[in-house]
Amino acid sequence: MPADRSSKPVYSRADLESTGFDPIKDLGFPGEFPFTRGIQPTMYRGRLWTMRQYAGMGDAEESNRRYKFLLEHGTAGLSVAFDLPTQIGYDSDDPMSLGEVGKVGVAIDSLEDMERLFDGIPLDKISTSMTINATASILLALYVAVAKRTGADVKKLSGTVQNDILKEYIARGTYIYPIRHAMRIITDMFAWANQEIPDWNTISISGYHMREAGSTAAQEVAFTLANGITYVQAAIDAGLDIDQFAPRLSFFFNAHNNFFEEVAKFRCARRVWAHLMRDHFGAKSPRSWMLRFHTQTAGSTLTAQQPENNIVRTAIQALSAVLGGTQSLHTNGYDEALALPTEEAARIALRTQQIIASESGVAQTIDPFAGSYYIESLTAEIEQQVKTYLDRIEAIGGMLRAIEQGWVQQEIQNAAYSYQRAVDSGEATVVGVNRFTREDEPGIPIQRIDEDLERKQIERLRALRTRRDTLRWQSSLDRVKDYARSGENLMPAIIEAVESYATVGEIAAALRDVFGEYQESVVI
Repeated sequence: MPADRSSKPVYSRADLESTGFDPIKDLGFPGEFPFTRGIQPTMYRGRLWTMRQYAGMGDAEESNRRYKFLLEHGTAGLSVAFDLPTQIGYDSDDPMSLGEVGKVGVAIDSLEDMERLFDGIPLDKISTSMTINATASILLALYVAVAKRTGADVKKLSGTVQNDILKEYIARGTYIYPIRHAMRIITDMFAWANQEIPDWNTISISGYHMREAGSTAAQEVAFTLANGITYVQAAIDAGLDIDQFAPRLSFFFNAHNNFFEEVAKFRCARRVWAHLMRDHFGAKSPRSWMLRFHTQTAGSTLTAQQPENNIVRTAIQALSAVLGGTQSLHTNGYDEALALPTEEAARIALRTQQIIASESGVAQTIDPFAGSYYIESLTAEIEQQVKTYLDRIEAIGGMLRAIEQGWVQQEIQNAAYSYQRAVDSGEATVVGVNRFTREDEPGIPIQRIDEDLERKQIERLRALRTRRDTLRWQSSLDRVKDYARSGENLMPAIIEAVESYATVGEIAAALRDVFGEYQESVVI
């Protein structure tokens, strides 16, 4: 995607001076406000970023095998992809799930599935990230229930649920409930997790999917931070202490193709968030000012044509994330424009991170671009664009209103349309697609999901329903509805429900009965 602005051929001190650059105020030192140079004083010299590989396919057993494969090859944390029915609260035997079971992630219907998913994996000794939003409370409850059953110390569980519902209304569409009810579920999770699983990140505020939908780098940062402002204010309004919950907030960004722009984007995001938390919200703890983030390389840049080129794209994107100071990183498989990644593609993606960490030397120096005429000018210019967007959102009445009016969605659609026109006209080059093409496209092996998997998953689900204690199951679902109506924290009721073998679809349906469903605004 083209940069948000036109770069000059050469930069000098005058360009920094024109932005009002102050090396003390705008940079400081690593680990110090405003964290432009990184959130830790030693950064990767003290500890490398967490190398995650996003995976989930078919049923729980197949995904479990992939997780063990990745752990054996050096990944430091698991990252779980769920299928679409799980994401939007339908069981595998629901008519809405037909043809989608296990296709873009793992199918999880019940506690039995979650136990199979993590069989033989010590949950209190690894970090697990779960890409789940509308049903995040249910999947977190399932994870906690599995940990308890295996004897793990729940207080030591570490990981993240994405749980960023606002970006679903903006860019992805896997929402269920009206926005304000969805926000209530999130603040319930904040409050419960703060007491019960203190090392867990209960939200990963995500710009990734907005960038995948076509946003610019500045839009990605601005809309992500605007969502963050909304979550922080909602938690404060719910009576939570900002310095209790803010250190457990995390973010999720895209690493796109424009290398220098991406490095500047990450540095800008940290600086703007630090000022927001300290100066706008009045957080006192420096840990509350820190923007900690996970990065994934850009899936939307992967091409089905000449897929081996994607290895190079991913390496460049991963390097920008590392030089931008990410805390964890997922690198895409080169074949993901065609299918879920094969083991070979996943191995190459992981090796890409390991080579950057162990062979490139970039981890030896903290923020090596600091003071660069170009990088500092670009960081400042993106920051100004971000602040302009934040001011506009505030004038509209906040992010919830901007989403409900469709304004944010329209901004992203306009950016995506502009980029596609540039590709179609040849102004923007995509190697192997509109330039440097080849007549013959040799095939590559791709991952295929067993077509019989859906039937087997449905059979297991229906067998579970015949075995469970019906009275306990019904009572737990009634309690979920009662808590939804009364305003009590939902998490204890949801945990009781999953332990009673209520399914993801049944719990989501119970909440639908009380909250209703969201109806999308039409953007013209």
